[in-house]
Amino acid sequence: MRFAAYMLAFASAAGAIAQDAARPLTVNELVTEALHANPEILAAQKRYEAARQRPAQERALPDPTLSLGWNASGNPLPGAGLGVDPTSNIGGMATQEIPYPGKLRLRAEVAAREADAEAHQYRTVELSVIARVKAAFYRLQHAYAMGDVLASNQDVLRTLLRVTEARYSVGKTAQADVFRAQTQLTLIETRLAQIDRERRSRAAELNALLNHAPTAPVARPSDPHIMPVMFTLDDLLAAAARRAPVLARDQKMIERAETALSLARKDYYPDFAVNGGYYYMGSMRPMYMFRADIKLPIRLGKTHAEVAERTQQVSEAKHSYEATARDLEYRIQDDFAAAETAHKLLELYSKTVMPQARLAVESSLSAYQTGGIDFASVLANQVAVFDYEMNYHEQMQEYHLAVTRLEEMTGMELTK
Repeated sequence: MRFAAYMLAFASAAGAIAQDAARPLTVNELVTEALHANPEILAAQKRYEAARQRPAQERALPDPTLSLGWNASGNPLPGAGLGVDPTSNIGGMATQEIPYPGKLRLRAEVAAREADAEAHQYRTVELSVIARVKAAFYRLQHAYAMGDVLASNQDVLRTLLRVTEARYSVGKTAQADVFRAQTQLTLIETRLAQIDRERRSRAAELNALLNHAPTAPVARPSDPHIMPVMFTLDDLLAAAARRAPVLARDQKMIERAETALSLARKDYYPDFAVNGGYYYMGSMRPMYMFRADIKLPIRLGKTHAEVAERTQQVSEAKHSYEATARDLEYRIQDDFAAAETAHKLLELYSKTVMPQARLAVESSLSAYQTGGIDFASVLANQVAVFDYEMNYHEQMQEYHLAVTRLEEMTGMELTK
């Protein structure tokens, strides 16, 4: 029975995660750092800040034009004929273009809607980077957890292999049992190699997202756990309709297209230019000149085409919004189902499957000691516990990733 108790101690330890001496890495500190250091976020922020400067530019009148010159009589030199010939003068004229009333306001509104859309795009980039940081963190976290499960089961199988070799040496078991245990150990070694690659890949991904050096060390994440969440599918869909930045961006693009259509219709009306000049006439009285120019919008075919183009762009923006909304609803439902299913499986594994599997290992170990069952049954039961523990962590990872995607799509923080 001492052997059975020894084996059970190893089996019950499978899946436990050893604590590092260093402080464990948390997802919140990674997200905070990414928001301040990620190049994609910084680039999106600068695009938004640049877009905010455009409305003031579009609202301003065109720069005036100043014309300086002279009219000379008798020779081309300035001042020739001044005071003698009434056609000789030196002076200048200023011209100010004035768009038809409402055009500047509409141009500024178009730029403002574009800036608003850029603000929502900035938020979209933030959420995307946050989701990628969290996904990399959870994959790294579960790589460590599954590595611990593998290492623990490796220790159990090595102990079992030593016992089997001892029994084989005295003729109490077949050589095939030794081979079975060795084969299972080799399989675990291959899985450990894959887990090690996953750790290195996820560490490199985090370094890239945080703008660190590619080989910068990444601390071991905190222990994985199921975070309490209180949401329903209806809650998520309603939150996405209110807060999803991709929908808000598309809504601003609809408003931008409608404003651009109103601006295009203004081209049916004329723009103006106001001119004023002063001319020095020498001993003669100075001459003043004022003039108003009207730009005649007689190329109606061009304006009709522009209005038709803008009308189609409004329709396009509305259809794009609907397409984005329907795709978002589908993805939310899909990831909600994934999270819900993963959570149910975690409950089954933790409360039913794994406890029953460990009881089966305990029973088979006792029977193996008395010769009631063969080694293959003991090994099969132990391998089953190992598989269930691995499946448990895979489902926990799937749950974390599904919740992360839901946070990205809804713009909500669903877990603390």
